[in-house]
Amino acid sequence: MKGLIIISKKIAIYARKSVFREDSISIESQIEMCKYEARGEDCLVYSDNGYSGKNTERPDFKRMINDIETGIISKVIVYKLDRVSRSVLDFSRLMDLFQKYNVDFVSATEHFDTSSPMGRAMLNICIVFAQLERETIQQRVIDAYASRSKRGFYMGGKLPYGYAKQNINVDGIKTSMYVQVPEEAEDIRLIYTLYSKPSATLGDVLRKLVEQGKNINQRGKLWNTARLSETMRNPIYTTNDITLYHFFKEQKSNIINPPEQFNGENSIYLFSGENTNRKTWDLSGQNIVIAPHQGFISPEIWLACRRKLLANHQVKTCKPKNSFLAGKIKCGNCGYAVVVRFSQKSKGSIRYFIDTGYTEHHCCKNKLPTIHADEFEELIINKIKEKLDTLVIHSKQDRENEKQEQINSLEIKHSKLEAEIENLINTMLTPEIDKITIKYINEKISKLDKEKKDIESEIEKLEIDKKKDGDASYIVLKDVMTKWENLSFDEKRDVVDLLIKKILVFPDKTEIQWKV
Repeated sequence: MKGLIIISKKIAIYARKSVFREDSISIESQIEMCKYEARGEDCLVYSDNGYSGKNTERPDFKRMINDIETGIISKVIVYKLDRVSRSVLDFSRLMDLFQKYNVDFVSATEHFDTSSPMGRAMLNICIVFAQLERETIQQRVIDAYASRSKRGFYMGGKLPYGYAKQNINVDGIKTSMYVQVPEEAEDIRLIYTLYSKPSATLGDVLRKLVEQGKNINQRGKLWNTARLSETMRNPIYTTNDITLYHFFKEQKSNIINPPEQFNGENSIYLFSGENTNRKTWDLSGQNIVIAPHQGFISPEIWLACRRKLLANHQVKTCKPKNSFLAGKIKCGNCGYAVVVRFSQKSKGSIRYFIDTGYTEHHCCKNKLPTIHADEFEELIINKIKEKLDTLVIHSKQDRENEKQEQINSLEIKHSKLEAEIENLINTMLTPEIDKITIKYINEKISKLDKEKKDIESEIEKLEIDKKKDGDASYIVLKDVMTKWENLSFDEKRDVVDLLIKKILVFPDKTEIQWKV
């Protein structure tokens, strides 16, 4: 018939290899075995070398999917099922795609194809076990890491300042241990010695390092109070005597070794256990293991510094009362905080702002002029008033519309989740599906249903907030500024926080980064 275009469909061969291993089959060998299954027919070859089967983010795999959707492929042949995917969900979607475009699927080594009901049933069973194998491998890796850590093996990560690595053999296994770097270790000793003095602060230590020309370490990094604190919290520098055992026991750490092994001969590794948020400074649940290397900071000095850091951190913080601008002002040159300090004069205490980058961290080369806090705060208040004169204050309707947009977005997500749940339910109704796959799909549906209910709760909350906005009277900021002196400290901070993102101070100017 004139004008009719006939597309000649071909067989696709797909091969994948994640990493090089001597005992794994090569891409070339996979292709040859698949060609044998094709019985001499013309084939399109797709291969991804160096890509995992945990998902479908692979370039040639995507190219093959595109050709399937174009309609030029009649059958896909693979060496083994897990070459395509190790995920039940990904594979289920892939089978739906094959069915939609009438594409058969053949595994060369597992001897089944989807052109028969038995082949489809076997396929479901095999993909479940392929995912099980992947999850088992992942768990083995996790267990092996924990086991090696507990035996004191080197586990990688950032090399601590003061140490280099040296290859060793532990229980017949090749690993590494730390050895001192004399010049770096000397810096660490100085830092601990300075901070162990009862009245010393981190700022004092930093100033001493600057005086001695050691504020830049041997690796070219600038010391600051955060780096000093992090360094002194690490037990890798000290020796493991019994006083440390009692300290970590007091902190509710997970101590792997018995107390008799804390004999002062080696050092200590600390690695994350139940509590993985190291920024909390909370040692509870952290794993403590005796390390093969030798420490060079005495337990007495290390404990003195560690307890002082812990005490400083545990002091309850409260909102700064020195200025309603606190936390907003930064040096425009170095980016460090500009904070309030007091100076005692004959007429009383005077507040002024100083650049911590210049006075404490010693990294700012452009000193800011004296900034009197009262004058600077008045300047910012006037800037806020000028800004408000240029703004159109949002009405209640504006805020209601904004919440409605959020509700609409959540409702779209809700609809997508409902559709996904419905598709999974339909998959469960197919006659070929096995019990293991049904169990997996049930778990997936439960997870999606929880997510759906969370969205419903969020929509309900937004609806309530929208109604409250409609009922509440709107306080116009311009009116607030006319009553500025009558506002409480916290109310002033709230106004500043609502309008200002950051205030940058330079020697010759001030820049305000607005939120509005």
